[in-house]
Amino acid sequence: MTSLRPLGSSDLKVFPLSLGGNVFGWTADEPTSFAVLDAYVAGGGNFIDTADSYSAWVEGNEGGESETVIGRWLAARGRRDDVVIATKVSQHPRFQGLSAANIKAAADASLQRLGTDHIDLYYTHFDKPEIPVEEIVGALDELVRAGKVRQIAASNISPERLQASLDFSDREGLARYVAVQPHYNLVSRDTYEGGLQDTVARGGLGAVPYFSLASGFLTGKYRPGVTVDSARATGAAKHLETERGRKVIAALDEIAGERGAEIPTVALAWLAAQPTVTAPIASARTVEQLPALLAAADLELTQDEVARLTRASE
Repeated sequence: MTSLRPLGSSDLKVFPLSLGGNVFGWTADEPTSFAVLDAYVAGGGNFIDTADSYSAWVEGNEGGESETVIGRWLAARGRRDDVVIATKVSQHPRFQGLSAANIKAAADASLQRLGTDHIDLYYTHFDKPEIPVEEIVGALDELVRAGKVRQIAASNISPERLQASLDFSDREGLARYVAVQPHYNLVSRDTYEGGLQDTVARGGLGAVPYFSLASGFLTGKYRPGVTVDSARATGAAKHLETERGRKVIAALDEIAGERGAEIPTVALAWLAAQPTVTAPIASARTVEQLPALLAAADLELTQDEVARLTRASE
């Protein structure tokens, strides 16, 4: 059984692969979403990631569909205390931004959809530099004190704003970010490595990368001349046009073959081996896609294998 990892300096203990909830209520209907959630938990998983805006981009949806599906699953299965639920604020069409009033209203709406009295990990989804960090952290701290949120985190934030937030929390004795959710994977390393990664390491935070499989590109199913039936095919296929993308797939093919593992398993294992990373996020539209994701929790790459993939992705 894979052991759980502490998330940053917090009391949250999480499975080293977080299940992305962006597909629930979008490309996975409710019965399929329930089956995926059941299989993830049966495989030892406990870390479910969503956002209040999922999936407002779909025609006919208004945002909150993913939280609603997860809430119904929690109610049907009675598993609330067995899982760590992470959600986010700032992008819901009716709860835009990070003003103190919006953060509190959006949290209440998320709690209602999730059918719970607390959110385990609450992220600012996209930082809003026009709002002072003091206002954002102050509002999040109030939610923690009220028992509505256990721990707070930030996604899509600059190193400077993250450091300013941590400094303010430390100075005032307020709730402090314990995690960061960056865009980070084998073909997209530039936004995280360097300043943001250094700030995360210095602050003792955990990183929970999204787009861990580059919208499906790092599953290996995108090849020259192959048509993939996926809502994210356009975004994923663009990596085939780059030398970096082709080199990464070649290295993944090689190592997966040597280890008798699947390509997405190896790609996630590389991410999990990076400094500061606690748990990559990956989503599954079907139960069949899940075993290759869960297997990453048990695949430890050698230093040489990590180095080969890192070189291929330079």
